[in-house]
Amino acid sequence: MALVGVLALQGSFNEHIAALRRLGVKGVEIRKPEQLETVASLIIPGGESTTMAKLAEYHNLFPALREFVKMGKPVWGTCAGLIFLANKATGQKIGGQELIGGLDCTVHRNFFGSQIQSFEAELAVPELASREGGPEVFRGVFIRAPAILEVGPEVQVMADYLVQSNEVLDSNSAVEAQEENTGSEKKVIVAVRQRNLLATAFHPELTADTRWHSYFLKMATETGEEASSSIVAVGADLNLDQQPKIDLPIFQ
Repeated sequence: MALVGVLALQGSFNEHIAALRRLGVKGVEIRKPEQLETVASLIIPGGESTTMAKLAEYHNLFPALREFVKMGKPVWGTCAGLIFLANKATGQKIGGQELIGGLDCTVHRNFFGSQIQSFEAELAVPELASREGGPEVFRGVFIRAPAILEVGPEVQVMADYLVQSNEVLDSNSAVEAQEENTGSEKKVIVAVRQRNLLATAFHPELTADTRWHSYFLKMATETGEEASSSIVAVGADLNLDQQPKIDLPIFQ
């Protein structure tokens, strides 16, 4: 499995690195464009998406991130990271934010409302269970979470969520949900894969279940990355030039 980068501008990058460590792999904090050249895959964590976008723009990361995606290297976006990877995002703040793109979907930035409406839910994950074992469900942690409203033909849906009519959503969310959803429930997509791209609206890094991380690590082999010689053991000294961590709220 290839060396994994974790975008470390802001958000829950430490939690992703800890999850990788539990699998015996070291995550490398990425803050500069040139650091992307040292990794073969990348995780874009949850966080405050507008803040993350401003910091990425400040460090001139967007061109390098887009090239990373175009090269076919595995990239996984969680929560705010999902928004970054989407080709189209709705429900944004005034002025919007820059996106990396590449994932053929439309995502609603704050579909599930404000941070006080965060929740946990059991999600059916048959593909994940088939590949990684374990139960047929995964407990998703949704924190001020986005949702995917529609996907293109090449996008594989890996999990969805039935929104009950009595659940409080962002004021624009209900009308933007998929047209085929009728009655008292609306189904939205919360996990997808498109070739080298993986995206989840929830936070697997905040649970003890590492199956999503394990699944992502195996994507490097599936997309043609070298897997045998670049494993970095936990505790290895990579001597990368790192800037001080920015202590900002972690939620998108």
